[in-house]
Amino acid sequence: MGLTKTIWATPAEYLRANEPASPVMFFAPAVLQDSARRFIADFPGLVTYAVKSNPDEAVVENLAAAGVRGFDVASLAEIRLVRRLAPDASLHYNNPVRTRAEIAQAVELGVRSFSVDAASELAKLLALVPAGTEIAVRFKLPVNGAAYNFGAKFGATVELATTLLERVAAAGLVASLTFHPGTQCTDPAAWEAYISAAAGIAAAAGVRIARLNVGGGFPSHRRAGEPPALAPIFAAIDRATTRAFGADARPALLCEPGRALVAESMALAARVRALRDGEHVFLNDGIYGALAELALIGTIDRVTVLSPEGRRRRGPAVERIVFGPTCDSMDRLPGTLALPADLAEEDYVLFHGLGAYSTATCTRFNGFGELAVATALALAA
Repeated sequence: MGLTKTIWATPAEYLRANEPASPVMFFAPAVLQDSARRFIADFPGLVTYAVKSNPDEAVVENLAAAGVRGFDVASLAEIRLVRRLAPDASLHYNNPVRTRAEIAQAVELGVRSFSVDAASELAKLLALVPAGTEIAVRFKLPVNGAAYNFGAKFGATVELATTLLERVAAAGLVASLTFHPGTQCTDPAAWEAYISAAAGIAAAAGVRIARLNVGGGFPSHRRAGEPPALAPIFAAIDRATTRAFGADARPALLCEPGRALVAESMALAARVRALRDGEHVFLNDGIYGALAELALIGTIDRVTVLSPEGRRRRGPAVERIVFGPTCDSMDRLPGTLALPADLAEEDYVLFHGLGAYSTATCTRFNGFGELAVATALALAA
């Protein structure tokens, strides 16, 4: 991510001093550590970080400093990254499709927890992992209330999951279950349904599972207004686990948040390149850059507009179509974005809550995409 050594009080201070022509991502380590500590304190189990959401070294280091001891990794590159920065952390290789070479290298690097959702993939693991390894069978259900459905690519049916769990236990390995309710899921009932199904799978297989990974999917604050409440979701998970498995037989819980942990720790400042005939807004960042995910799950409307001098624009809101900088008609934010009527060329649009799936997916398409990163004490304008 290339953090600068200077620590700025706010994004406005940086923008006023530098007037950057390229987009700038502001990172607040204190915000990230506070988010991690709240998760650790409130979730009724082990909190592991989904590295794919933002694999920057500063993010991993600050999460480890805040007490995160587990990391959900999906590639050898992520495994090596965490091993270097947090060597004592527990690694969970939860990409359920891996080559035999990847499995063997992960074992050499000390990985002792894998997920699986197919018989052919389980056969690879059984041939290569050592005794004492945890294998979590990933299953899926129909999804409601999520931004998009992970089950379209990952997860065994309940019937197949039962068979896979039987095979894991028969091989003498540590048998667990895992699921993902879907991205930006706000309904606790989604987790309750999955936990109930997990208990049914374990009972049908005749296996007492060691752990239940309730996935990620926890929502970040994307829309204006009150942030999503995580405490009711955590409480529902806790109650549902006891209800489904019984107080004496409930498995240990773990979760793998990415977005909900890291999103709030970053804000993106994109500059207005043009206000075409007073109507359409063209920014110096878009869906091929740090705003890539907006095309998939909707625009973040938590924005602040600052003048080049760092003063906040406070005109009445006007719904505007917003385009990115590339010469590509697809480079448009979905829908419209409410921006102040006094918006002007060379202003900065500060998008809040953009720490997840931004720096990780930014491209250099069409010669754009250069992204500076600055450290800030706070992200309020």
